[in-house]
Amino acid sequence: MKHKKLLGAVAISGVLALALAGCASGTGNTGGGNGTEKPVETKSADYNPQDRASMKEGGEVHLGINGIPEQLNAFHGDGVADTSTLWYFYMPQILLVKPEGEVYKNDAYLDKYEIGEKDGNTTVTFTFSDKAHFNDGTDMDWTAIDATWKANRSSDEGYNPNATDGYKQIKTVEQGDTAKTAVVTFDGIYAWPSMVFLTGGVLNPKHADVDTFNNAYIGNPHSEWGAGPYIVDEFDANKGYISFKPNPEWWGNAPLLDKVSFQQLEPDAAINAFKNGEIDMVGANSKDRLEQVKSVKDTTVRRAQQTAKTILMLDGDKPQLNDVNVRKAFFLGINIDQQKQIAWNGLGYEEPAAGSLNMYAFQEGYVDAFAEAGLKHDPEGAKKLLDEAGWKAGSDGIREKDGVKLSIVYPVFGSDPTQEALAKSLQAQEKEIGIDLKIDVRASADFAKDLPSKNWDVAGLRFTDSDPFGPAWMCQLYCSESELNLSGTGTKEIDKQIADDVESQKDAKSWTAAAEKLEPKIIDETWGVIPLYNGPSIYVVKNGLANLTPWPYVGLDLFGVTPIEDFGWQK
Repeated sequence: MKHKKLLGAVAISGVLALALAGCASGTGNTGGGNGTEKPVETKSADYNPQDRASMKEGGEVHLGINGIPEQLNAFHGDGVADTSTLWYFYMPQILLVKPEGEVYKNDAYLDKYEIGEKDGNTTVTFTFSDKAHFNDGTDMDWTAIDATWKANRSSDEGYNPNATDGYKQIKTVEQGDTAKTAVVTFDGIYAWPSMVFLTGGVLNPKHADVDTFNNAYIGNPHSEWGAGPYIVDEFDANKGYISFKPNPEWWGNAPLLDKVSFQQLEPDAAINAFKNGEIDMVGANSKDRLEQVKSVKDTTVRRAQQTAKTILMLDGDKPQLNDVNVRKAFFLGINIDQQKQIAWNGLGYEEPAAGSLNMYAFQEGYVDAFAEAGLKHDPEGAKKLLDEAGWKAGSDGIREKDGVKLSIVYPVFGSDPTQEALAKSLQAQEKEIGIDLKIDVRASADFAKDLPSKNWDVAGLRFTDSDPFGPAWMCQLYCSESELNLSGTGTKEIDKQIADDVESQKDAKSWTAAAEKLEPKIIDETWGVIPLYNGPSIYVVKNGLANLTPWPYVGLDLFGVTPIEDFGWQK
């Protein structure tokens, strides 16, 4: 999902997206699980950037993916990170991002991209290239900006956007001197104007009505509504397969590749496919996975700072978890250091506490909000909270109330042994305080379906960040109607606090400070989600594959988004 469909100088996450914990961009390390591993360099970005002059023309790239999501509209609330990965191959990339977070225009689409101020209101002006058009012949002009704004500004009109942040602050979208120019005017001074229209690009205005937005992309990518260097070639949701080929309608730099394919693969199958030469890069974010592939011939291990947070989310709508003190007790029962040791064993990685959903510890203005709210490993404190909530230990040590066991379901998607070890560790930690954690192993492909349907009591996943504007997306994290935070713990009072205390700020520094000040208070009221760690993004990649991850939410390029047409093989 956006922002956290999950940097910069003062910024932080961007549009959030949901992703499987421990899959594609994986987990992290406290300095080595047994304390003996030597630290290994983890770069901020490690994506092999190359200019087009050094790249081959032609060739194919084959990639694995957790699953082909049912909802293929990257703006929709049910979209996940894999949705955006596919979307970016055939939809407009009107804005690009340097790894450190600087946003700039894609010259293929835009002649002008200007941020200004008029009559006390922030403005953004987009002027589209004369050649820019959608694959169905629809001109790319101010109506695309207008349609995208209307679909994302609110859920009140029937749309189901994954985030309204940024869009809801816009007052008008109007035609400029010609139809090719869109003038976006915010209601007053807005601190984060670069965040809008960044992730996901723009919608085809002919197909952005409520029904089309919500339903047309279910099981159908609709390549004809896209615009870019590639179009969909083959698509088979049942087989978990999609491929892309060069778009004959494309007017910019030619795509370097003849074909790009994605095949749904379980974690073990992805490792085997890479070893057999069937895919060209694979996530290796645990000791076991890295050991299996790091010696494959003609490959390179790439390690970058992950712009994602591995989190645990409780469903506060479930009867056994609707008491905030029960949820807090669950989190106090977790030994996060032990979770890190398991996740990062053998990786030689360490990092400070992941103490904020808004920010990373390496960003200016970061505060360990969860520590301030009282998050720590405190089994005795957890037991006391459960006692006070009326959950008493039974003869087997599991707590009961009104004849009902305190039992919760924790799905683990895929067969990765590190994820299995993490789940069993969590199970043992919760048993110590009297909670029966039932582990339910499911296929990776079930994630995109099970998560939004809330077919879980506690979910382990990643909030992945698409851009450098983290605090700007605070409402997506904590507001009552968030499509990202499915814990059901948001309230209208919290919505008002965010609007009054945070979204009223007129510059990024003040906004960030206000967000970090408010976050501990919200945590204390809700206890719906906690971060465990960030970690590194580790991939093993075929030699020569360059300009990696030109789509958001992956992680080797930090916050970078590069032109999709430059992805390919070096000469």
